[in-house]
Amino acid sequence: MQLNTIQPAPGAKKAKRRVGRGIGSGLGKTAGRGHKGQSSRAGGYHKVGFEGGQMPLQRRLPKRGFVSLTRGDTAEVMLYALDKLAADKIDLLALKQAGLISSRALHAKIVLSGAISKAIKVEGLSVTKGARAAIEAAGGSIAAAE
Repeated sequence: MQLNTIQPAPGAKKAKRRVGRGIGSGLGKTAGRGHKGQSSRAGGYHKVGFEGGQMPLQRRLPKRGFVSLTRGDTAEVMLYALDKLAADKIDLLALKQAGLISSRALHAKIVLSGAISKAIKVEGLSVTKGARAAIEAAGGSIAAAE
């Protein structure tokens, strides 16, 4: 083999399509754009979803549901997880340090799941009715969330 004889494989190189270069090219006259209309003109453009003035599909269909922008801000904590914590005073910072919630969480809510055996003091957290009853039954207290 010599460097001056190296060639690409047959069919690997394809010539660029040259539109508007005469009848023999197969793409002469209208250059594959068809006759008349916005898309045949130079600079003819319309935005994605445009249907020629007809009400577009994304506006014809009804809107459903709701996604809260703050849904990722509140973390849930199970009641049985609090039983395993060494601290007796539990707030947002204590939960973050224990690794029970994400460090990016802005709020936390204690949910009744499992049981709690020790008295804990909850400060600045949301608590469900069932979890509140369980904490108070175990001798704990709950300070109001801001």
